[in-house]
Amino acid sequence: MALSVELAVRYGLTRNGLPSPASFRRWVEAALRGAKRRKPSALAIRLVDIGEGRALNRDYRGKDYATNVLSFPVELPPGVALPLIGDLAICAPVVQREAAEQGKAVRDHWAHLTIHGVLHLLGHDHVDERDATIMEALETRILAGLGIADPYA
Repeated sequence: MALSVELAVRYGLTRNGLPSPASFRRWVEAALRGAKRRKPSALAIRLVDIGEGRALNRDYRGKDYATNVLSFPVELPPGVALPLIGDLAICAPVVQREAAEQGKAVRDHWAHLTIHGVLHLLGHDHVDERDATIMEALETRILAGLGIADPYA
């Protein structure tokens, strides 16, 4: 059964060296399948620079630094049924820096953080150890299906 996914990818910085919308679609669909979401889904991904990433993290989380991925789950009013699950903001320079620091392939790190963000949009979290274990196992399984090694190993 094919997934119904409406995905908008926007680049808030130079697109050179960044994944294509087709790559993001592949990773989003893998996350949705892995989380067993069968309903139509719509989301937007915005790739941001350090300045925009820092401003978003400061304004929405009270943390004055750029982080790798921010998720903004949709909060629809009661009685409104739309396929929208939310938005992701991914800070490209942070993703690239982390991949280098952690000795990971940049593309694999992009895939991981996209999947991680989508799982947040679907309600998964890692606030406590139990939830973190569940979410990390799900991420690892989804990534393995894409031929990507366990990012937590």
